[in-house]
Amino acid sequence: MLRCACIDIGSNTTRLLVAEADGPRLRELVSERAFTHLGAAGTGMVGPHKIAEVASIVARQVRLARELGVHALRVVATAAVRQAVDRRALAAAVDAACGVRLEILSAEDEARLAFAGAIGTLPAAPPGLLGVVDVGGGSTELVVGTAGAGVVWSVSLPVGSALLTHADLPSDPPTPAELARLREKLAGLFGAVDAPRPAAAYAVGGSATSMQRLMGVSLDRDALTRALQTLVTRPSGEVALGLGLHAERARLLPAGILLLDAASRALGAPLLLAGGGLREGVVLEQLVLLSGG
Repeated sequence: MLRCACIDIGSNTTRLLVAEADGPRLRELVSERAFTHLGAAGTGMVGPHKIAEVASIVARQVRLARELGVHALRVVATAAVRQAVDRRALAAAVDAACGVRLEILSAEDEARLAFAGAIGTLPAAPPGLLGVVDVGGGSTELVVGTAGAGVVWSVSLPVGSALLTHADLPSDPPTPAELARLREKLAGLFGAVDAPRPAAAYAVGGSATSMQRLMGVSLDRDALTRALQTLVTRPSGEVALGLGLHAERARLLPAGILLLDAASRALGAPLLLAGGGLREGVVLEQLVLLSGG
């Protein structure tokens, strides 16, 4: 049975997914993450210490994937690395640590793979236009397409949960004034997006998947509002303990919720939690290539 792996170096985390083909779907074998915070500072540099840390984490994840007998493995990076002036130094360090080439995805490739992973892991994709929102730490992608034809429209916005938490929500918990200012900022940014109107829309990314503990798979406006109220009444450390979340993820969730709400308004559709995202899209793409499809 074909088995593939994706290591995704994102703005907040570096994640490994190992999965194998299960008919037309995926069977997850291993999934793990390490918080690496490349996008938190917003300096435009990864920096030598963080480069060494990430290269070491990737090398360990590559070893784990190879121990599981993967037939193909890709290491990809998204917005925080794409925008970093020292991205070539990170790519060189990853190559030196494990002999694997780092692929720095374009915004278009990031959108395409997130869409493929979200729609390709649905039990049955609905007909018509479908939307996908991928909220990362350093950027947010809005994608519209169909299950058969793939992406027909996409946009990448330079806002993510880590960047906004650092720049706009410095208090823990965020103050009402901070939240109001960020809502206004996002309303202006997303209000300028002229997106096709999908029949259904799905959310992927760390903020969205963490929300399942709070609200299940339906991320409509009322549910997002209730979740935000839960998160901003106590410091993130207390919230994390109460909900069983990683403390660092809990700190980023208020910004992530505001991004999900703004994206939902831009698409004109409530969001449902998708079962897959960028990593699943990478693995599905590898499986198609390996099977000669």
